[in-house]
Amino acid sequence: MSTSADPDGVLVADERQQTSSGYAFGQLERALRMAAEQDDPAARERARAKAERWRAVIGGMAGGRLTVGSRTPVAGTPAWVTLEVAHGGFATGRLLAELPLSDDEAARVAGLPAEAPGANDRERLNLWYLGDAGQAELLAALASERYRVELPEDAALPTVAWLLRHGHHEAALDLVAELRPWLGRLRLTPPPAPGARPVTGTSVHLEPVGRVREGLRTRAVPEQVTVMRETLGVWHPLYDRLVELWAETVDGDLPELTGDGAVRGGWPCRRWPEDWAPRREQWLADHAAATRERPDATAHPRSNLARLHAALERCPDGSSLLTGREVGWIRRALANTVTAHGAPGSPRRVALRAVQAEVADRPTHAAIAQLLADRLEPFPADGGLPSIEAVTADVADGQPVPRGLVQQVERALDAPVDVLVEHGVIGSGEVLAGVLPRLTSQLLAAGLDDPALRQLYAATYAAFRRRRGLLLLDLQHQVRFGELPWAAALDPLRTPVKGAAREALRETSRLALTAYPQAILPNPLVRELTALAAEAKVGVPLVEEVAADIFMGTFSRKWHDAAAVTSTALAGTLYAHYYDLPDAAYWAAHTPPPEPPGPRDPNAVPVTAAALGRLCVERAAEARTSTERNPVAVSGTMIEQSQILTTHNLAALVHVLDLRDELRPVAPDLTGRVFHWVVRRLTQPSAHRHAALIAVKNVAYAWRQAIFFASLCDDGEQHAAVERLRSFVEDARLTRFHPAVDGLAHVVAGGRFQPNGTAPGGGRRLLGWAAGPHWYLAP
Repeated sequence: MSTSADPDGVLVADERQQTSSGYAFGQLERALRMAAEQDDPAARERARAKAERWRAVIGGMAGGRLTVGSRTPVAGTPAWVTLEVAHGGFATGRLLAELPLSDDEAARVAGLPAEAPGANDRERLNLWYLGDAGQAELLAALASERYRVELPEDAALPTVAWLLRHGHHEAALDLVAELRPWLGRLRLTPPPAPGARPVTGTSVHLEPVGRVREGLRTRAVPEQVTVMRETLGVWHPLYDRLVELWAETVDGDLPELTGDGAVRGGWPCRRWPEDWAPRREQWLADHAAATRERPDATAHPRSNLARLHAALERCPDGSSLLTGREVGWIRRALANTVTAHGAPGSPRRVALRAVQAEVADRPTHAAIAQLLADRLEPFPADGGLPSIEAVTADVADGQPVPRGLVQQVERALDAPVDVLVEHGVIGSGEVLAGVLPRLTSQLLAAGLDDPALRQLYAATYAAFRRRRGLLLLDLQHQVRFGELPWAAALDPLRTPVKGAAREALRETSRLALTAYPQAILPNPLVRELTALAAEAKVGVPLVEEVAADIFMGTFSRKWHDAAAVTSTALAGTLYAHYYDLPDAAYWAAHTPPPEPPGPRDPNAVPVTAAALGRLCVERAAEARTSTERNPVAVSGTMIEQSQILTTHNLAALVHVLDLRDELRPVAPDLTGRVFHWVVRRLTQPSAHRHAALIAVKNVAYAWRQAIFFASLCDDGEQHAAVERLRSFVEDARLTRFHPAVDGLAHVVAGGRFQPNGTAPGGGRRLLGWAAGPHWYLAP
């Protein structure tokens, strides 16, 4: 089964029970195994919790309470209810808003009159909030912004209160009618917050200050660092005192090693200073005390410390108890340390110990983390940092804060998205997708006049985007924000913000394409861009990445539309020639009927792009390198062809949003960056064959992006890009990648691939999937 929630608009397997239950049992077994093998109690508890979720999935499927693949997988539960969703998009049956009363809520219920209506405490509380006193409390919370919308349901009754206060009685009553069956089960009001929610505007942060502060508080000193500091601060001084004791018994020059490893110099145990015995006793006492405090710290029995220590214990009255062999070992140990570090008190040994003491005295990363956490205390826990300079200023004696801790603090930095991308705080499209809903929420809410309602709407949207997607079958789409009854009730009150939404869509798309040119747009980012496009009334057909292990070869209408845009926008370009794209007339001749608006009736026949599916099957023949019929690999070859035909959103975004002129000047750099990433990725070793297959797939996907960007370049830039790529490959000694380079050079020079994806001279078209052995991984 899939490792992520199934995206919108792809028809997948209908063999639900057998396949889904097998996947669920496999996940349960894996979670139980992890719980049994983990030594860390926290990790063990997380594994147990995961196992309980999978037990709930399996039990719900077996009992008929859960329907895998449905938009409403929990029997009798509408689509707008937020579900607990396990890995892979499986609903567990638990409703996340079905929570026990908090202490504050229990106190509120305890103060209600005995005759207050309601079948249980949750229903009594929700009904109270629908009364005058409860509405007044909710409206006061909205005005002060002292609340948190943790789940979308938290905004339901505050929306009712606002609608009633502002005269929208019919909309409020319709909303109450929708919510009435759930008043006894769900929390429909937001928990209180200690302070007003900060308004970020065009700035975002990855994590709130409070979470970063908690992470810093939990930093601990690694065991190896503790051992090193104890060695430098405790054992080295003890060792130097021990060496000094024995050096004072040497008659003549201190022993040293010669070039051939022999010992030269005087012999120990030939003279005994008057204060030697009491100093010996003091050293043994200090060593015993250090050992008691650190029982795990033991010296190797053949180390200089161990030999000198053992000898010290055996000579309370001089050397009377030491054999000649033991005296020889003392001499050898002294020669070792004097040769390596200098004699006791010598400038060389003193300088070494001074450096080591300075290192031992430096604050640990854990101590610095505690200091940074203290510096974060004045900032609101649920907000971001206006800047990090004051927090990350140098610590004691001008020591800079380690870069890793600075990066941890930067996760709370409030700044425009492009600034966070430029500084590496947002390091991938997945991370960008995680912060984008906060900007989108502010943009969508800007169409509401009332400031308090804008804040509630924005918080609701952000909470909705945190919902995990479901595994869906039969071309169903994920639940959309407008399907929340309280969001739908407010939608007529919103003024369209088409211009701002379009600009946000353009800037976000440009940023994602230029910041991470080697990576396809991740599904969460595609969904957010789709929401912006809908608000902007821009008809840009965006498609998601499809999981190969649940794909059944059928696409929805939007895949056809994206392919049509690609053939139109890239006609005559390097991309069209390299991948042999059909012309725009092909798509015009095979246009499927339009999809009906709104949620699709699950009993209706889905609108599919049949021509696209057939074409993907035909084109995937190039990747069938044997008679092997691994269904996942076969599906993967078809999915890759759908991505090639649509450029996986690159052409749609660049063409519909008029980004070509902005990308044209940077296209050579983007192409070179992707080629460099490809070579670097191929030089990284793979732990096993499956990892190697994934590496080749990811490289081929990045390669496709590079060819798209190269299509924006002129002929001279394309030839130069190929030569740079060839030099990268030669420097890395990736001889097995030469066919891909030669194939690209052949097309850049005006040639074409043969139907099997080969070119004269041994060139090959690079694809990521193969139904059989992949030529790049051939022995």
